Amino acid sequence: MIQNLPHTDRQSNVDSTNENNQIMVEYIWLGGSGNDLRGKTKVVTGPVNSVADLPDWNYDGSSTGQATTMSSEIVLKPRRICRDPFRRNNHLLCLCDTWNVDGSPALGNFRYLAEKVFTDAAHEDPWFGIEQEYIMYQVESVNVKYPIGWGKHGYNAPQGMYYCGIGSGFIFGRACAEDHVRASLWAGLNIAGLNAEVFPGQWEYQCGVCKGIDMCDQLWLSRYILQRVSEQYGIMSDIRPKPEKGDWNGSGCHTNYS
Repeated sequence: MIQNLPHTDRQSNVDSTNENNQIMVEYIWLGGSGNDLRGKTKVVTGPVNSVADLPDWNYDGSSTGQATTMSSEIVLKPRRICRDPFRRNNHLLCLCDTWNVDGSPALGNFRYLAEKVFTDAAHEDPWFGIEQEYIMYQVESVNVKYPIGWGKHGYNAPQGMYYCGIGSGFIFGRACAEDHVRASLWAGLNIAGLNAEVFPGQWEYQCGVCKGIDMCDQLWLSRYILQRVSEQYGIMSDIRPKPEKGDWNGSGCHTNYS
């Protein structure tokens, strides 16, 4: 159990001695599938007040399904920053979109399309809230994982007693789910709530209310934080709509609009 997320006091004390105002910025993007989160760290000299203060960067797109080895460079363009709840202090997370060197959007980059839609509809002042469900999996290796509420030997009792449940045997993964919400709030994201869902080891958090494309950016940043927190528990939080066959609840990503 992680008692001291977002980070330890010892690390904070070390970072506070940085007199050169060097900031670790985690550049985050989506790979070729449009769903696989990636990230790598760039050290910059601050202050950083907005994405305009951050440089473009690049990575090897042949390793993310977005390019070939003959022409592998993909450009990262910063779009949304928030505080880094893992490194803390003045360190940052930065959501980026991805571009080929010829200026065309890279495979898996749909943000530029969303930005155009939201810009065209800005006069409507759209407000959004998204309810993101996910199922936690215990991970022993790449090929060995199982829902934490089942165990490696098979199914749990039929669903019905897990939704908003209380107590061992009814609830699985609460510490991880709550650490995720605390870390997201520390980062400055808009989180409205949290509850256990129908499938054992399934949770939902509500992201928003946000306006326009900021809803998309905050959702992906919250998903990144979810996977990073889950990683520390040896858990993979699966947001696929129907990861388990049969009479088991799937995971939705419900959108509320005003």
